[in-house]
Amino acid sequence: MLLTILLAPVILAALVVLWPNRIVIRLSLLGTAALYLLATIGWWFRLDFENSAGWFSDYFQIDAIGLYFLTIMALVFAGAAIYSLFYFKEHGTPPRQESLYVAFILLFVDAMTGVILASHLALLWVFVEATTLTSAVLIYFEKKKSSLEAAWKYVFICSVGIALAFVGIIILSMGSKSIGTLFFADLYQHAAEINPFWLKMAFAFILVGFGTKVGIAPIHAWLPDAHSEAPSPVSALLSGTLLNTAFLGLLRVQEIMIQAKLEVFSNFLLLLTGFLSLLISAVFMLGIINYKRMLAYSSIENMGILFIGIAMGKTGIFAAMLHSVAHSLSKSSLFLTSGNILYLYGSKKIADVRGLLQREPLTGWIWILSLFAIAGLPPFPAFLSKFMLITAFFEAGQGWLAAPFFIFIAVIIYGMGGAFFRMSFGDVQPELNLSAKLNLNAYIPQLIFLLLLAAIGVYIPEQVMIFIRQAAEFLQ
Repeated sequence: MLLTILLAPVILAALVVLWPNRIVIRLSLLGTAALYLLATIGWWFRLDFENSAGWFSDYFQIDAIGLYFLTIMALVFAGAAIYSLFYFKEHGTPPRQESLYVAFILLFVDAMTGVILASHLALLWVFVEATTLTSAVLIYFEKKKSSLEAAWKYVFICSVGIALAFVGIIILSMGSKSIGTLFFADLYQHAAEINPFWLKMAFAFILVGFGTKVGIAPIHAWLPDAHSEAPSPVSALLSGTLLNTAFLGLLRVQEIMIQAKLEVFSNFLLLLTGFLSLLISAVFMLGIINYKRMLAYSSIENMGILFIGIAMGKTGIFAAMLHSVAHSLSKSSLFLTSGNILYLYGSKKIADVRGLLQREPLTGWIWILSLFAIAGLPPFPAFLSKFMLITAFFEAGQGWLAAPFFIFIAVIIYGMGGAFFRMSFGDVQPELNLSAKLNLNAYIPQLIFLLLLAAIGVYIPEQVMIFIRQAAEFLQ
C-alpha cells in the first residue's frame, strides 16, 4: 500500500497532462483522494504498523505519528478535491488548465506523502524541497501579478530555508560519523554517540530550515502572501497539510535531541520561536485588511502553539497532537469558505464584505462556526488542546508562561472576531451582484470538517484517544 499511494499520484498526474479530458481529470483527483482515505482507514484498523517488504521498505515506513499526520492530510485533501470542482465551475477553467492544476495538486500531495513516510533524513529533505517546487506552481495558478510575486517570494525564502536545513544535515553527519547512517532508527538508537556540539548546531540549522516551511516567526514572510494569493483549495492544503508535514520533519529531528538527552536546548528554541510567532500574529492581526491574509497569520499563531506544546513535556505534546488536527480541519474550513466569500463579493478586503449572513446564510454560519473552532470555543477540540497546554505550563513549573500565552491568544481572537462579525452582519451593499450562486461542492467539505471537529470535541472515542496517545508518545 505504501508503494501504491506514492506512485498513484505521479502516474495519474502524467495521465491528466497527456489526456486533458475533464472526466479523466476529475476522476483522477477524486480517485486519489478516495485512495488516501481508504489507505489511512485500513492502517487505522491495524495499529501494529507492519510495513510491507520490498526494495523501498527501508526508506519508506509508516509509524504512529506518520499515520496521524497522513490521516489529517487525507481528510484535508479530500475536502480540497471536492471544493476544486466548485472552483473549476466558478472560474470556467478550461480543460488544459484543469489538467495542470490537478497534476500539480497530485504531485504536491505525493511530495508531502514522501515527507511523512520517509525513514531517512536526507530523503525527507528531498521531499520537503519537492513540496516547494510543486506548490509554487499552484500559488501562481491564477497568473496575477500579486500571485507571481507571492510565488517567487515563496520559492526564494523556502529555498534559502531548505538550504540551511541541508547545512544542518551535513553538520549532523559530521557529528555522527561513528553511526555512519542518516536513517532515523539508527540515529535514535545511537543518539548518545553523536557529538553534542555538532548535534546542537545541526538542530539550530534544521530548525531554521524546516521552520521556514512551517511558517514560524521570524522566518514566516512567505506565508501570508502565498496563502492569500493561492486558489482557496490550495490555501487549505498549504495551511492544513504542508505546515504539518514540515512540522513532522522537525519532530523527527527533535526525537534525536530527546534520545541524546539534549532536549533542554531544543525545547528552549522551540519555546522561543513559538511565543515569537504568537507575538507576530497578535501584532499583525489588529491591523489586518485582507481576510485571507488574516487566516494566514492565524496559521502562524497556531504553528507557534504546536511549537510551544512540543517543548512542554508529556501533557504539552499530547495537546500539540490534538491541536494539530483542530487547526488543520478548522483552518481548511476557513480557507475554503473564504473562496465562497471571494466568489460572492469579488474582493479579499474585509471592508468590502458586509451582510454575509444576509447574502448567503449558510456560508455566513460556516464562517462564524469555523471562527469558533479555530478560536477554541467549546465544543471544538482547540478548547481542550489550549486548556491542556496551560495545564502543561504549570506541570513544567513555568506557570508564568500562561499569562503571555493567554494575552496573545486573546488579542488574536479579538482581532479575528471583529473582522468576522463586521463581515457577517449588517446590510448587503446595494451595488453587489446578487446573481452569483454557490453549489453543494462549496459547502460539503466545510460541513464535514466542522462535524468531525464537534464530534472530537464532545467525545473522543477510546480508539482515537489511543491513536493520538501513540502519536504523542513518539516524543516521550
